[in-house]
Amino acid sequence: MTTAQHKIGSGFDAKSTADDVLEGLDLGGRLAIVTGGYSGIGLETTRALTKAGARVVVPARRPDSAREAVAGIDGVELDELDLGDLESVRGFADRFLASGRTVDLVIDSAGIMACPETRVGPGWEAQFATNHLGHFALVNRLWPAIAAGGARVVSVSSTGHHASGIRWDDIHWSHGYDKWEAYGQAKTANVLFAVHLDRLGAEHGVRAFALHPGGILTPLQRHLATEEMVERGWIDEDGNMLHPELFKTPEQGAATQVWAATSPQLDGLGGVYLEDCDIAEPAPADGERTGVKEWAIDPEQAARLWKLSADLTGVDAFAG
Repeated sequence: MTTAQHKIGSGFDAKSTADDVLEGLDLGGRLAIVTGGYSGIGLETTRALTKAGARVVVPARRPDSAREAVAGIDGVELDELDLGDLESVRGFADRFLASGRTVDLVIDSAGIMACPETRVGPGWEAQFATNHLGHFALVNRLWPAIAAGGARVVSVSSTGHHASGIRWDDIHWSHGYDKWEAYGQAKTANVLFAVHLDRLGAEHGVRAFALHPGGILTPLQRHLATEEMVERGWIDEDGNMLHPELFKTPEQGAATQVWAATSPQLDGLGGVYLEDCDIAEPAPADGERTGVKEWAIDPEQAARLWKLSADLTGVDAFAG
């Protein structure tokens, strides 16, 4: 399979911060929607974008927590959104569309990781439903504003996508649940979503990207017991980070998604997976968790997942 998955030599790297990649860019008059924009790398994304002049809409499952987190950041507005509830997605999208505004940047940064087996909606596995289906429905419902703005849509995936492709025979883990493989499937779905959205949206001036932000210790790890993080070698028994060189700061973790959303270096490109503020290479055959797995950028699987997602959510901006 031919691929556009090759580095372009952006000049940035794993140590670059969101402010670094925005240096010299004026985002005045531009509007961004950042899911999860009040916690972890999402909050750093919000801070960096507003500092560069953008107005940022932060839809939040916990509005009170979000209000406290973004206090003092100018240019932010909050609304309510639970990605695991399709009616909540519809409500947010309807309210935004009623404002008559267009969207320049969408960063789907919210997500859950390695949670205990949880069911949402009609019995859907929570990681796939929240990380993928909720964002799928959100972007499709916001499509009139996204298309009018010729927006970039950024789907935040993870190196976790290496853990699993799409389990076409049992997407919702009806038996044998494994929290890490379920997370991997959801992160693969995030990449496939960007691949097909870019294919559909390019003629409207909408381009889509997926990415791995890097390893960052944030509230994303809230479902992991301390013992498990100790076993993985992330922290010691007192909660201290063991290998700081292996982790990014939140400011560094936000950099790749901000670069994806704003960089002129990506003009005319789309449908690719990024890491460390550059286009990633295909994953090596030795199993090292770098680059992107072929199953995550396969256009046929991307189209198949789009159709399945449209059937499950009842939403498809491109139907007919």
